Amino acid sequence: MSARRILGPFNRVEGDLEVHVEADERRVTAAWVNSPLYRGFEQILHGKTPQDALVYTPRICGICSVSQSVAAARALADAAGVAMTPNGELATALVLAAENLADHLTHFYLFFMPDFARPAYAGRPWHPEIAERFRAQSGSAAPEALRARAEFLHLTALLAGKWPHSLALQPGGTTCPVEAAGKAQLLTLLGSFQRFLEHHLFGERLEAIAELDSESALRRWHRDHPESDFGRFLGIAEDLGLDRLGRAHDRFMSYGAYPIEGRPLFPAGTWQAGDAIPLDEAAIREDISHSWLNGPAEPRHPFEGSTLPAAEADGGYSWCKAPRLQGQPMEVGALARQQVAGHPLVRDLVEGSGGNVRNRVVARLLELALVLPAMQEWAARLRPGEPFCNAFRLPDEGHGQGLVEAARGSLGHWLRIHRGRILNYQIIAPTTWNFSPRDRAEVPGPLEQALAGTPVDDAALGELRIQHVIRSFDPCMVCTVH
Repeated sequence: MSARRILGPFNRVEGDLEVHVEADERRVTAAWVNSPLYRGFEQILHGKTPQDALVYTPRICGICSVSQSVAAARALADAAGVAMTPNGELATALVLAAENLADHLTHFYLFFMPDFARPAYAGRPWHPEIAERFRAQSGSAAPEALRARAEFLHLTALLAGKWPHSLALQPGGTTCPVEAAGKAQLLTLLGSFQRFLEHHLFGERLEAIAELDSESALRRWHRDHPESDFGRFLGIAEDLGLDRLGRAHDRFMSYGAYPIEGRPLFPAGTWQAGDAIPLDEAAIREDISHSWLNGPAEPRHPFEGSTLPAAEADGGYSWCKAPRLQGQPMEVGALARQQVAGHPLVRDLVEGSGGNVRNRVVARLLELALVLPAMQEWAARLRPGEPFCNAFRLPDEGHGQGLVEAARGSLGHWLRIHRGRILNYQIIAPTTWNFSPRDRAEVPGPLEQALAGTPVDDAALGELRIQHVIRSFDPCMVCTVH
C-alpha cells in the first residue's frame, strides 16, 4: 500500500522548496517537486530599457549574482554585436569562476556535509569524527571554509567592484580595470585559496586530483588520503551507498564554460544514451502544462515564451516551468559539465553508476581542482594599461541570448527588444532544469526521477536519504522562480 507525504520546508536551501513523495513500505514510488514562491522578474523587466537587465537580474539571487550578470551581459552583447576586450574576457571569466568555486566550497562544507553529523547516523563508526568536523554552526570545518571563502571572494572586489550585485560586468567587458598591483594581489589570493584546498579539502596537490582518471584510481587515492575532507566524504559515500542513490535520466547538458579567445575551458554539448551530441540551443522548449501559468499549450522556445501567473491553472503544481531539449529533460551542473567535457574520472563514474549523489559531489570538488589552475593562468595573462571594456550601442529592434554555466549548471537569458525597450525577457536557471515539474507527456523532471526508488524502509534514514538526493543538486529555488 502506498502513502503520500509532503516534505518541506528544507533548511540550508536557497529559497522555498516543497516535495511531495508517494511511497510504499520500502521505497519512494513517485515524486512531485513544487517551487512555491513566485517572484516575477520577467514581468519586472518588461518595458524597461535593455541595459536595466544588468541592474535587475543580478538581484534574482545573492548566491549566483555574477552568473545572472554575465548571462544578461552576453544577451545584450549578442543583440548589440559587440565583443569583449581580451582583458574584459579574462576578467569576466575570473569573476564568474570565483563565484562558482565559492559556491562549490559552500555547498560541500555548509550545505551537504552537515547532514551526516545528524543523530540518525550516530551508530556509524565515522559519526563522531564527522560530527566534530561538520556539525552545522559548531563543527571545526565551517570557520575554516568561511575564512577561505571570504578571502577568495576579494577577487570579485578587484575585478567587479563588489559581490554580489555588481554593475561592473558589461557586454564589452568590465568597468573595473586592474593595475599591476591589483594583478599581483589577484595571484596572491588565488595562491592562498589553493593552499586551503590542498591542505584541508584534498590533503593533496590539485594536479593529483585533476589527474584521477577512473573509479579505481579514486578508490586508490582514498585509501591513501582518508583523513582529508574529500577522503572523509568518500568513506561515507562508500558506507552509505551514495553511488546507488539519486539516479535520474542520465541525460546531461552544458552550455560551455569560461570561453577565452573562442575556446571554452569546458565545451558545450549534451550526453545522451551513451553518446556525446552537439548542443542545439534552438531545440529548447518550455512546457507549462504542470505550472501555475497561463499561455499556449504547445511548448515554446524562450524567445517566443511568456510568463503569465495563474495560481489556479489546471494541472499546475509548481511555479517552475518544465524546460526540455528536443522534448527531453536534461540534468545540468558540475557532473553534466564534466561528462560533456569528457573528464575520464567522471566518464568512468557515470558509466558505472550514472548520475547519483556521490558522483554529483565528486564532480563539484573535481572542478575546484580543474578551474583554480586555469584562473591562475587567466590572471597572469591580464595586461594592465590595456582596455578592459569595449563601448557598444544597442539597436532599437533586435534580440539576443546569453548562455553561461553557473555553479549549479546551465543558465540562459533570452532578450527581445522593440522600440528601444524590452519586449520580452525569459530566463531558464539551472534549478529550473533540475527541479522542473512533469511535462505534457507526464515525464518527470530530473529531481523527480532521481527521488523515485529512494529507500524509506527506515523512516528517519529515509527522510535523510531524500535530503541527500535533493542537496546533491544544490538547489537555488529563488533562481528557479525568478
